[in-house]
Parts: sequence; structure tokens; C-alpha cells
Amino acid sequence: MIRDITIGQYYATESAIHKLDPRVKVIATFAYIISLFCFSKFSGYIVAALFFGVMVILSKVPFKFIVRGLKPIIFMLVFTAALNLFWSQGETKLISIGIFTITLEGVKKAAYMAIRLILLIIGSSLMTLTTTPNQLTDAIEKILHPLNKIHVPVHEVAMMMSIALRFIPILIEETDKIMKAQMARGADFESGNIFHRIKNMLPIIIPLFISASRRANDLALAMDARCYHGGDGRTKMKPLKYKRVDFIAYVVVITYLVIQQVVVRILPF
Repeated sequence: MIRDITIGQYYATESAIHKLDPRVKVIATFAYIISLFCFSKFSGYIVAALFFGVMVILSKVPFKFIVRGLKPIIFMLVFTAALNLFWSQGETKLISIGIFTITLEGVKKAAYMAIRLILLIIGSSLMTLTTTPNQLTDAIEKILHPLNKIHVPVHEVAMMMSIALRFIPILIEETDKIMKAQMARGADFESGNIFHRIKNMLPIIIPLFISASRRANDLALAMDARCYHGGDGRTKMKPLKYKRVDFIAYVVVITYLVIQQVVVRILPF
């Protein structure tokens, strides 16, 4: 389960998506996520799924690897869908069990919410899988650069986000090692009720917290030893520059948004 977390990991390969400017990928991902909440019809989700499928093909990242990131959040998906299913009001009643009433509107709302979460998570995963943490830092800093005029520490914010993303695969690997070490000592993380399992997680959480603190302290000392003092006056080894393909990518994203809205307005479902 721990190994199934894909957000924050980078999949190294040569593809058209990997070669795009990171600013394009960040802006396109945010536009894609926002587009998922601008309608409530299955036709819109079909267009969003087709667009995502094309991007996966262009990225050359195995689809199984992307979908694997959904396993750790299955419980959240089921819980969110169940809340919308049992607590949504509607006129067309399907099933009534005690205080719970399932309506046709509730079923649609639960399905919409589940599809939105799935597309949101795998869409975000595709961005991190095709963009290195350093590229993400440069992209976020460049996009938020105008906020420097109102004294917002843009570089520091981008650096913190980059470090957080970089630490995700490291902490995943550390957690896996700790779990295997505890299981070799007889620890059981599978049996018992939910409270028993939570109690059994303490031998993992405490060493992981200590390890994360140690790594953070080592990183801070390394940055201090290299005289790091923020972004003022710093230059880039690889400055971001838009190319022709990046403008084409922007046109593709805008075309997707237009087609999606047209399809949603025309089709009845």
C-alpha cells in the first residue's frame, strides 16, 4: 500500500509531455482540475477522461503506474461517495432503509464526486510524474513572481513545496523499511479492529517522525553550509524559456476547455 503512492514521484522517460515547460504543465493541471467542477453531466467527464487518456499516451507513463496511486485513497473515495449517496436530497426515491434514503439524484451526485476525485488525483499525479521537483519549484516561483511586489516570499514558498514533494518518495521508502523491520520482530498490522490497527501503527509513526526530523535537520545544515539565503539575487542554471511547442500546448488546453463546455451544453446526459 505504501509503495502505491505515486504523487511526488518522477517517472524518467523521453516524451512530449516531459519536454514541455513546467509552467505549462502546472497551469494546464490547475485548468484541468477546475474544469472538473464546472459541470454536472457525464458527457463532460467523458471529454475530461478522453483528454487525460491522450495526455497519458503522450507522456509514455504506464497507465497502471498512474492508477496505482488510487489504492491508498480507496477508503476516502468510498466514504465520500457514501456520504453523497445517503445524505443527498432528491425527488426520485429508489431505496429506503430506516433513516437512509437513496435517491436517483443522490446516486448521480455520488458518481460525479467519485469520478471527480479519481480524475483530480490521477491528473495531479501525471504532472508530478512528468516534472522533476526542481522544475516544479522554478515553475511555481515564475508563475507567482508578480506577488514579490507585495512582499510575498515566493521563492521560499516554492522551495518549501519542492522539498515537500521531494520528501514524499523518501518517506515512503523509509516507512516501508520500518514496517518490514517491525514485521520481522513479530508486529502485526493486518489483524484486529480499526483501533487495534491504529495502536499498532505507533511503532512505525515514532521512528518515522524521528527519521523525518533528522533528515530535515541534515537538509537545513547542508543549505546553511552552502550559504543559502533565499532567492534574492540568485540566478538560474537552466532559466525557463517558452518554446513553440509550449504555446501549442496552451492552445490544446484551451481547445479542450472549449470542447468540453460545448459538449456539456449540447448533449442532454
